[in-house]
Amino acid sequence: MPDLSFLDTPGLLPAFVAETRPRAHGAGLDLYEYARVTGPLTSLHDWPAACRAAGRRYTGTAERAAAEGRTVTAGEAYRSAARWFHFAGLLPHPDRAAAAEVAEEADEAMRRALALLEPGAERVEGEGFAGWLRRPAAGGPPVPVVVVVPGMDSGKEEFHAVAEALLARGVAVLAVDGPGQGVLAARSAPEPEYHRVVGRALDALGRRDGLDPARTAVIGLSLGGYYVAEAAAHEPRLCAAAVVSGPYRLDWDGLVPFVTATLAQRCGGYEAARAFAGRIDLAALAPRIAVPLLVVEGGEDRIPGVTDATALAEHAPDAELLLVPHGNHLLGTALPDWLAPTADWLTARLSAGPAGGTPGGRAR
Repeated sequence: MPDLSFLDTPGLLPAFVAETRPRAHGAGLDLYEYARVTGPLTSLHDWPAACRAAGRRYTGTAERAAAEGRTVTAGEAYRSAARWFHFAGLLPHPDRAAAAEVAEEADEAMRRALALLEPGAERVEGEGFAGWLRRPAAGGPPVPVVVVVPGMDSGKEEFHAVAEALLARGVAVLAVDGPGQGVLAARSAPEPEYHRVVGRALDALGRRDGLDPARTAVIGLSLGGYYVAEAAAHEPRLCAAAVVSGPYRLDWDGLVPFVTATLAQRCGGYEAARAFAGRIDLAALAPRIAVPLLVVEGGEDRIPGVTDATALAEHAPDAELLLVPHGNHLLGTALPDWLAPTADWLTARLSAGPAGGTPGGRAR
């Protein structure tokens, strides 16, 4: 069992609430409600129950609205419930059974939201991944698709804004949980060779009608950024990749207790977590990434023990760096400065097809 005594560190509660606020904003939570949910907390140990209660309030709202035929209200409430259930599982809390339950609640709430708001959405799952395939509203010829990959403690319910930005541009989206993530966290450990997961997801997408398998990209956020860079170095079917707040390298001895405890829980112990962290290093892989690559970094993103991915932009052959000076980790403080440009960048590369992309440069 990881040492969770750091959760009682004086001053950590308000610092965690403040640090997570931009992430909540980026995930689509109402910040006034976020303040109401987190304001009464006296201990980080109470965080999961408070967020889970918020999710259940939205589930109740959704059920009442659905019973009265108010489909849109019900679907939006289920989507809010999914976000809150996901946030309930952020901490490395000692009750892992409860964490698994809340991940299932997030998954189920998302299923219900999509059933009401996007009936054409499909569950796509296989060995080591589970997710939702969403398609743009307009019909027509086969469309390109982007696989959205979450990070260490994130999941497919968090990055609605990314999915919706791509859908609005005519691109289908498969948002997944991979090994050690989201609904799969309770029964699998993180997988550093994530190209195997992406490969199986692409196999599944290739069996779906209405998608163009020759125009496929990936976007990864936080640790998911490493995953998609690793996949881009190995998976020849990809046309482009985007890395948002991703690590270039992890130094286990420099990581803060929040990160080491979270990795230890998800990897099955500290030794396994240390071994996993030791494999998060893109130095040898960066030169092998042949596809167009966008690296998105925030100038205020400084995490002890993490070498950020600006080095990836320097060493990958066809890379661009989008640096937002005032952006924090995941750039929830700077959504207008990176979300639309990143969605436009991916859409342009997918529109160009397998040979798309322009010579590497610097976007900012």
